[in-house]
Amino acid sequence: MTRDEIKLEVLDILSDIAPDEDLSQLKDEQSFREQMELDSMDFLDIVMELRKRHRIQIPEDDYVNLASMDSTVTYLEPLMKDIQRV
Repeated sequence: MTRDEIKLEVLDILSDIAPDEDLSQLKDEQSFREQMELDSMDFLDIVMELRKRHRIQIPEDDYVNLASMDSTVTYLEPLMKDIQRV
């Protein structure tokens, strides 16, 4: 997947987890939690959805890398480089 495809995938997951949020104004460099009403369970749902959809294992110590769109895409890019977006 390309960076743009990964971003679209993350947005798709976020829209499933927080359907009432307006994701069109999401700032890539700002923390998801600062911009959205996500609690720790929602955040864990993001990790679980990535595992379910793409079999990506994210160690708990690496959760900090999923704070914003920029950091999430940067973290996921090497893990998802060989995955085709459906």
